[in-house]
Amino acid sequence: MISIRKVKSVKGELRVPSDKSISHRAVIFSALAEGESYVREWLSSEDTLATLNILQSMGVEIYKEGSNLRIIGKNYNFIEPKNVLDAKNSGTTARLMLGVLSTQPFFSVITGDESLRRRPMLRVVEPLRQMGAFLDGRESGNKLPICVRGGNLTGIYFFNKKASAQVKSALLLAGLRAKGDTEIVEPILSRDHTERMLKAFGVDMLQMEGKDGHIVKLKGHQKLQATEIYCPADPSSASFFAALALLKEGSELLLKDVLVNPTRDGFFRKLIEMGAHIKYENLREISNEPIADIYVKYSGKLRAVEVLPEDVPSMIDELPILAIVMTFADGISRVRGAQELRVKESDRIRAIVENLRAMGAKIEEYEDGFEIEGVESLHGSYIKTYGDHRIAMAFSIAGLLAEGETLIDNEECVAVSYPSFYEDLKKVCIQ
Repeated sequence: MISIRKVKSVKGELRVPSDKSISHRAVIFSALAEGESYVREWLSSEDTLATLNILQSMGVEIYKEGSNLRIIGKNYNFIEPKNVLDAKNSGTTARLMLGVLSTQPFFSVITGDESLRRRPMLRVVEPLRQMGAFLDGRESGNKLPICVRGGNLTGIYFFNKKASAQVKSALLLAGLRAKGDTEIVEPILSRDHTERMLKAFGVDMLQMEGKDGHIVKLKGHQKLQATEIYCPADPSSASFFAALALLKEGSELLLKDVLVNPTRDGFFRKLIEMGAHIKYENLREISNEPIADIYVKYSGKLRAVEVLPEDVPSMIDELPILAIVMTFADGISRVRGAQELRVKESDRIRAIVENLRAMGAKIEEYEDGFEIEGVESLHGSYIKTYGDHRIAMAFSIAGLLAEGETLIDNEECVAVSYPSFYEDLKKVCIQ
């Protein structure tokens, strides 16, 4: 448990840890490639280490050089793991590795911690079965542990109704070793890190708009060619500091090297819509990803805003901290179409509503979101994180803005994505 009290302001420069989504993919794709790849500024967290450890247990040679990795690719030729593979708390690890394991002729089992074993997997298991892999597990394959025996896959057409980047990525990785074409259509473009990174590894694919949405299509039996990948700062991790700076009078912050991919920066665009003083500076592209330094300044009273279902994919991980910002905005803000929050590391809708009410916010819960009427101030409270890193970090920011003492029941869970979160807060907070 950690105690948090109101802060005077935040000032300075900060480079938050590297993007978790890109760090996962960088090690997986490097392992799948032919040759030696180099990953720069890799995020070392509990989630990403779960991915790295699974790959090593399948014969991949990975060498750490400070914050960089040197990876000897296996060109999809892995060895059968001797033990059950543990994805820990990482849904990205579990779902993407199900795609990879489905290409392998051997037997494997993947599991996770108590939280991950509650999360739905059928969304990726069913299409992988359609491609020809054998997968089974609890609740007919919807829950981990899941066993896999793969190989001899055939490409499929798949409508990705939930616009899940994890499902899309798993199927594309399986499709690279399948006979024929794999085509995925999604109504709203989900995170496109997989498409961008596959191109960096030399994969040829078609991306276009169709009558049903966004289409990505690739031919099977393509090889990934080793390359160098840079991992930019994580916009989800940066969002907590941006929220604090724009809400706390006298604050000014420069967040360095932040990923500003249009499928990921919805939070920052929504803040600008609310009237926040935010600027993208030094915009450039590295490893097929757009990167900028984000300047944030105290913005006074913000306007209420609506998050519509089509907005959700680009800010799904930032909705807990956006809820904190909405609490201080003028008017009534709403989030709808975010039912995916119910099956994250915790039921994030319930956690947001319960904890904000405890701090004095006016909030109503919907099945797919919430509605918040802005208030002048919050008061400190006991915060239940449910072991969820994003709930812990969002309500730590709320505690720095609230009157009195806020107690976070499990601050250690931030290690899933941001092990140095509280140390970095100390660097920029002025008491």
